Amino acid sequence: MNEEVELILMDTEDKMQRALKHLESELSKIRAGRANVHMLDGIVVNYYGTPTALAQISNVNIPDSRTLAIQPWEKNMIDPIEKAILAANIGLTPMNNGEIIRINIPMLTEDRRRDLVKRVKTEGEAGKVGIRNIRREGNDQLKKLIKDGLSEDLEKDAEQQVQDTTDKYIRLIDERLSAKEKDIMTI
Repeated sequence: MNEEVELILMDTEDKMQRALKHLESELSKIRAGRANVHMLDGIVVNYYGTPTALAQISNVNIPDSRTLAIQPWEKNMIDPIEKAILAANIGLTPMNNGEIIRINIPMLTEDRRRDLVKRVKTEGEAGKVGIRNIRREGNDQLKKLIKDGLSEDLEKDAEQQVQDTTDKYIRLIDERLSAKEKDIMTI
C-alpha cells in the first residue's frame, strides 16, 4: 500500500488511542463512592508562587476504601493544599491535623449515582464524537491523496480500514463506559 496512506492510517489510530486515554483519565476523576488517588489529579497548588500539581508536592495514600490521606513534603504547604482542594470544587472537604490532610469520601445516594452515570454517558458521548471527528479527518486526508494520483480502489480500502479502527475504538469506549457505570451503581 502507498506509504502516505500507511502514515495516515497510523496517525488516525494514534489520535484515536489518545482520545481513548483522555476519556479514561476523565472517567477516573468521576468518583464512584470509593477513594481513588486519581480524584485529585486535576488539583493545582500554589507552591511558592508556582502552580504545581498536588502529586508533586505530597504523597497521596488510601488508608481505607473511604479515606484519602495527603501528606505534604513540607508542613507549611498544608493550608495551600487545603485551599486548592476546596477551590477545585470536587465536592470533598479536607480536614487536617497539622501533619496530614484527610478527606473522607461520603456514601453516594441513589440520585447522586444516577447523576454520575449521566456524567459518565456525557463524557462517553464526547469521546465518541472525538473518535468520529478523527475518522472524518483521516478520510478527508485520503480523499486529498486521490487528487495526487492515488487509485480509488486503494482509497476505498484505506477508508474501510479507518472505519474498522473507528468501530474498534467505539467498542472500547462502550466497554469503559459500562464498566464505570457498573462501578458507580455498585454499593
